[in-house]
Amino acid sequence: MNQLNQQAEFPSWAYWTLRIAAVWNLLAGISMILFYHEGFSALGLEKTSFNLPIQLTGMAVGIFGIGYFLVSLNPIENRNLLLMGLLSKVIGPLLGLRYIVRGDLPMSALALFFFADAVYWIPFWLIYWRAKKLSDFKAGLATPGTVKHKAVN
Repeated sequence: MNQLNQQAEFPSWAYWTLRIAAVWNLLAGISMILFYHEGFSALGLEKTSFNLPIQLTGMAVGIFGIGYFLVSLNPIENRNLLLMGLLSKVIGPLLGLRYIVRGDLPMSALALFFFADAVYWIPFWLIYWRAKKLSDFKAGLATPGTVKHKAVN
């Protein structure tokens, strides 16, 4: 299926959401790689001398940005990239919340987790669900409102 057909099957907000997430993640990833000390300062944390973990995280965040852009181009075929991104946007803040509760991160980090991750939970799920349903329908695995199973020979 070509991109033009898929654009008719997804609302415009889905493409905008994916492209905004792509740009956000690319910029966040680059800043985590290049400006890691400024990130620590913004959160009121001591700068660390061992920066590899934050830079590797930045690399992963940037790669997710590329993934979100690919999903925006072809949501049905790239839907599993979106599922991986959604899982990271759920698990990441949960891990961060643990550090806030322990007192290792300030409460202000909640705003970061909200705007970087939690704000995408519902839109990503809706886009993924729609892409999955359309994929199943086009593969003959589902009809509108029902699911049928293929017989195994």
